[in-house]
Amino acid sequence: MTPIDYCVELAEGRVAPPANLDIATIQEQQLAMMFGFHVSQYLSRRAADWRARGYTETLVDFAALNARSKFWGDDGRAGFRNWEEVTDPRNKPGGRQGVDERIMLRELLRRVDMMVMLENRLDGLVRLHTPLPPAKIGGAHDPLGGRNNLRLESFYGPNAGLTEVLIPAGYVTTVYDPVWALSPDGTRYIPVPAGTPITIPEPGLPFSLVFRAEPGREDVLLRIASAYEAASQRRIPPPAFGPMPTELREEAP
Repeated sequence: MTPIDYCVELAEGRVAPPANLDIATIQEQQLAMMFGFHVSQYLSRRAADWRARGYTETLVDFAALNARSKFWGDDGRAGFRNWEEVTDPRNKPGGRQGVDERIMLRELLRRVDMMVMLENRLDGLVRLHTPLPPAKIGGAHDPLGGRNNLRLESFYGPNAGLTEVLIPAGYVTTVYDPVWALSPDGTRYIPVPAGTPITIPEPGLPFSLVFRAEPGREDVLLRIASAYEAASQRRIPPPAFGPMPTELREEAP
């Protein structure tokens, strides 16, 4: 069967999809080399804004940013130095292109959202942001969670270019922080699960629910998310901020 024949059979439901085809695996993509572009663009616009106000801003490129930055470790410093040396927004010619993949993935994810909401007559979607607590800065990440303990399905909204609202849904007071261990071949350190529980002081580490609606329906999204926040009362106000109001009132002019 040729690849195109297989795609036809798959689209028509005559062959079963791969067992590992899900929201997480389709978001494994080639890294796009655009971070350097966006940082340089932002810094140049920022310097222009200050110049219009009569000030000279010397933070105008990646080299100046790295020279004036502090990092939590050598890994972060090395990562930003690598971005400083990127001069071409394209990936290596002849290979996978990150920008192309992101554009195609955005279109696919938006169509999936629209299909689910229209076929089920839903106003919006809600899901758990991540089942894992935040990772320690500079520490080991969960072996299945990826960097910062964020699994691939957590990137759905950003990869789809859709607005998401995260609302506190509760707190975790017991965590199992993974640790670094030497790989079996002795060439590198890898994250491994930990069996020792760690108690987090109250209120603990927050976790959130993610609310998402159709493209352009941020009004519906805000109504649903704010209604949940007001009804759940899961938010614990920081000391310097009061509780969220249960309803909004217009002030008299």
